[in-house]
Amino acid sequence: MKRSLATALLALASVMATPHAYSQIAGTTTVGIEITHLVAAGWSAKKQILGKVVYNEDGAQVGKIDDLIIAPDSALSYVIIGAGGFVGLKRHHVAIPAGQLYLRDGTFYLPGATKAAIKAMPPFEYAKQPPAPATKPASSPAPASDNSSL
Repeated sequence: MKRSLATALLALASVMATPHAYSQIAGTTTVGIEITHLVAAGWSAKKQILGKVVYNEDGAQVGKIDDLIIAPDSALSYVIIGAGGFVGLKRHHVAIPAGQLYLRDGTFYLPGATKAAIKAMPPFEYAKQPPAPATKPASSPAPASDNSSL
């Protein structure tokens, strides 16, 4: 009995003295970066633009913003507006120059537009192979933006 107790204590001591390998748990591995709280100034296309309703100057809904087209020089060139359809199906998409829309009190407006006018425009089609994004030198400053229009 004394011998089995001594053997058990010796085995327990050797297990406790041996370094253990722990498995990784998702989200606990340290990566070589510092985690900081970041609040970025500017627009979030997903949260503040895409899916938003577009109205004319009379307050009538003319469509929804479904996409944004960025030119090779990184400027916003067109806003893709969808009109008609049911739950996004069979929606008629058109490209509107970004400068024609304006934002007032969080609402997007397209002066002179109607649903009928949007549906009468030729449909927008995406290019088969989009051009590669333009790259800017790291030293060039970002262009100033005007929040009064897109």
